[in-house]
Amino acid sequence: MASLFTDKVKIIIKSGDGGDGMNSFKSFKGFANGGPDGGDGGKGGDVYVVGDKDKNDLVEFRYGGKFAAGNGERGGTNNCFGKGGQDVVIALPLGTLVRDAETGKVLCDVYTDGEKKLLARGGNGGKGNVRFTTARRHAPHFAQKGEKTQPHTLILELKVIADVGLIGFPNVGKSTLLSKISAAKPKIANYHFTTLSPNLGVVKYYDKSFVAADIPGLIEGAADGAGLGHDFLRHIERTRMLVHVVDISGMEGRDPYEDFQKINAELKQYSEKLASLPQIVALNKCDCFGAEENGKLFQKKCRKYKKYPITAITGEGTRELIEGIFAVLDTLPPAEPIPADEFEYEKADSSAFSIDKDEEENVWYVTGGLVDMLERNVVLSDPDSMAYFQKALKDKGVIRALKQRGIAEDDTVVVGQVEFLFKE
Repeated sequence: MASLFTDKVKIIIKSGDGGDGMNSFKSFKGFANGGPDGGDGGKGGDVYVVGDKDKNDLVEFRYGGKFAAGNGERGGTNNCFGKGGQDVVIALPLGTLVRDAETGKVLCDVYTDGEKKLLARGGNGGKGNVRFTTARRHAPHFAQKGEKTQPHTLILELKVIADVGLIGFPNVGKSTLLSKISAAKPKIANYHFTTLSPNLGVVKYYDKSFVAADIPGLIEGAADGAGLGHDFLRHIERTRMLVHVVDISGMEGRDPYEDFQKINAELKQYSEKLASLPQIVALNKCDCFGAEENGKLFQKKCRKYKKYPITAITGEGTRELIEGIFAVLDTLPPAEPIPADEFEYEKADSSAFSIDKDEEENVWYVTGGLVDMLERNVVLSDPDSMAYFQKALKDKGVIRALKQRGIAEDDTVVVGQVEFLFKE
């Protein structure tokens, strides 16, 4: 049966649209034609993520998911504001990296329990007609529409948070070692790929402790996607150091030193950062036949790394290994979250526009952020609003651009939902 552990998914988020402003006038008994009293629309809800220490993976997002915040309500009469849209808060396991799918930029690193971060801001509510009164315009018959927001696709990528990563070929005893030095209870059996997801355990030694992660067994070609390695190499990236577990007995017919070299080659191919992490070697299964001879050969060939002979199944040598791990950790800086990129979902440029022509129909189409802004602010049935629309097309350079493109008298121009004949 395939593992349900999920550590990389795509989701779609959408912050709420802003509510429309209200176009209304005071009206009560004895005072039928009062002044404008339309209130502003409510702001759309925001989308957040929050760290949750009780979550272990992204399985609930396995088949994708859409998370939409509530839309702001329309403004009310008597200058009442519309209610704001409800926020959406997505709970994620600690160590989840949130990226924008289109640009690949890091929006945030969910690193601390309860840490709440904003992903997408809701649209502003539109202004009610009372906001458009001036000394010369006492009764505006139009209001502003709320800002519309766009959906965004995100990539959630879990990178477990641990101080020490246990690496090595399948079935070398990583899970057994973790079970001996911590309270973790990983699945243990004598066959390859018993571990199908990273297991975490807290190792305590007197008044000190560290978090160790049993990373699923790597094989040759893991950096290119072979075996389970490609899916789980990312989980080593956060670790401060590595403990390379080697089956020194060679009981499966492989050479321990060659195994050691192959795994390090995979780390280097996947990431130079991984290959440069401090590393010590745990020579496991020292109680098996052939371990003593292989251990001597390994010691001669591998002089760069500190080595600790252990028998994980009995716990022999594990105390010295733990002390060796602490000796390295004490020299290293504490782990830190991955910094977010300078990135925010930008709203459309309210002055930008583009012009396209349908040659067959002889129709000119104006699109872009300017059009979106005009659609929010223009009410076709109101003369003042239409005057503003015409002035905006001239002031923003739309009319000049149409002339430069060769528009002729009585050609049709479409700006959003407005269609008119061009006149000099």
